[in-house]
Amino acid sequence: MALGVLAVVAAVLVAIGAFGGDSLPERTGPPIEDLRVEKTVLEPGEIELTVRNAGPDEARVAQVLVNDAYVNFTGASEPLARLETETLTIEYPWVEDSPYEIGMLTSTGTVIPHTIAAAVETPESGGDFLLSMILIGLYVGVIPVTLGMLALPVLRRGGRRWTSTLIAFTVGLLGFLAIDGTLEALDLSALGSGVFGGDALVFLSAGLAFLLLSAIDSWMKGRRRRSADKGASSWQLALMVAIGIGLHNFGEGLAIGSAYSVGELALGTTLIVGFAIHNTTEGLAIVAPLASEKPRARALLGLGLIAGGPAVIGALVGGSVSSDELAAALIGIGVGAILQVVVQLVPAMKDEAGRLLTPVSSAAVAAGALSLYLTGLLVTA
Repeated sequence: MALGVLAVVAAVLVAIGAFGGDSLPERTGPPIEDLRVEKTVLEPGEIELTVRNAGPDEARVAQVLVNDAYVNFTGASEPLARLETETLTIEYPWVEDSPYEIGMLTSTGTVIPHTIAAAVETPESGGDFLLSMILIGLYVGVIPVTLGMLALPVLRRGGRRWTSTLIAFTVGLLGFLAIDGTLEALDLSALGSGVFGGDALVFLSAGLAFLLLSAIDSWMKGRRRRSADKGASSWQLALMVAIGIGLHNFGEGLAIGSAYSVGELALGTTLIVGFAIHNTTEGLAIVAPLASEKPRARALLGLGLIAGGPAVIGALVGGSVSSDELAAALIGIGVGAILQVVVQLVPAMKDEAGRLLTPVSSAAVAAGALSLYLTGLLVTA
């Protein structure tokens, strides 16, 4: 019966979408033209604009003006349908650090403006940039996870109070990072075209990432419990933990790489610091099932690569993003990953009496947030 109801609902919606438009009167008035610039590339003697049609009607760029003067350009020879993109190559001897006002004159006479605040040649994403993204992934993923695994004996001697204080410090870091990342993502979204939702896309990305990672974490925990009940080895349990952490670190790498790709250096640095400190605690989670084992260094390194290596892939993918709106969505994914981690860490802040916010834990949370705030002040974007 449920499937039958769903089939009827789907059939009605499809019929409305296919034939409903024919029953509406024709829209009168001039066409609605809404062209938006998603990407600007400056090369010597040329300005490239990637334009997307965000309006409901077709639109075509007939002429281009730069500082109120008509210039030669190529591209956009055919009308753009809704959501289609085209690259306009404008021949213009621009001068470095000078501002420019570009006007795109459509075939109906509408002028759509675009501002370049200060002209600077667009850097190429060469080998140096890719190497930087690889190093960032190593700094955030592999190295801190491995260090956390090596620090297990030291933290054991410190006792539960020391461990809960460190976790509270991490919660402060990540809580501030979630707020800062959300604000930066909204700022980036405002610079984008807004075709795919703007601010709503940021919150949607964060929400979906949170739900997906929560589901994966629950599934992995269930598998670990079932494996433990069946007598699985400690190495199997440690491997499952490493895989779950690796999925988190991929989202973290996406957020950091996309922040750097659009020039948000301060945000990129705070993301690196916050995730690196957090991932050190993740290393402890990996080796916890191996407490009674005597693992070899090569085996621990393998687990560290499984858990931290996805951060390198995520940084490479995020670093190749050139759209402000897409970068904002990727940072939203990182925010969702942060919030999911905070939800996991908060219960571990409790002391022996089960209290969550004690004077020590409260001071640790505040110290974590303040340390990232000061880090952001030291780095200029």
